[in-house]
Amino acid sequence: MRRPLAAILATTAVLLTACGGGDDAITGAVLTEPYVVPSVSLTDTGGSSYSLADNTDKRLTLVFFGYTHCPDICQVVMSTLASAMTRLDDADRKQVDVVFVTTDPARDDAKALRDYLDRFDPTFIGLTGPLPTIIDVGKPLAVAIEQGERLPSGGYDVAHGTAVLGIDSDDKVSIVWTQGTSATQFASDVHHLLDH
Repeated sequence: MRRPLAAILATTAVLLTACGGGDDAITGAVLTEPYVVPSVSLTDTGGSSYSLADNTDKRLTLVFFGYTHCPDICQVVMSTLASAMTRLDDADRKQVDVVFVTTDPARDDAKALRDYLDRFDPTFIGLTGPLPTIIDVGKPLAVAIEQGERLPSGGYDVAHGTAVLGIDSDDKVSIVWTQGTSATQFASDVHHLLDH
């Protein structure tokens, strides 16, 4: 029987603290005080209710908050996650979901989200909802969301976090990956977490 991810991460945190990591160290930041995922419901691209607490039934769910009109980081992160998923074997891949939560619901309706995510991986889950509800989901996960400056094109930027959050089967975020984590690093971490 495999140990829960929370137990693996707790052990990993102790080992990293005790011996300063090493070649097999997890790239992601293991949180000593995990974020508790709220059970607030959003809506997936199929129109169904979806809660990051109640509907994430895989051993690990990788979550990123962003938006389809994002000029830079969102596309990079989603491409990296798509590449990371191709590096996993079938057994690992079946235990992982990737969820993209829009921070710009005014422009990211279900169709826009689905079209955007299908360019990376058609199995990726897209979530939208009223902006205040999305903010309520992000707040306990340390994801700040706010509309930024208007652009010369007439559009606008949306300020949002850049971390990828790892939700375990206990509905807690015990690990986060920062901007710049490579596909190889994601795949290695995911395999390590699922294999112990």
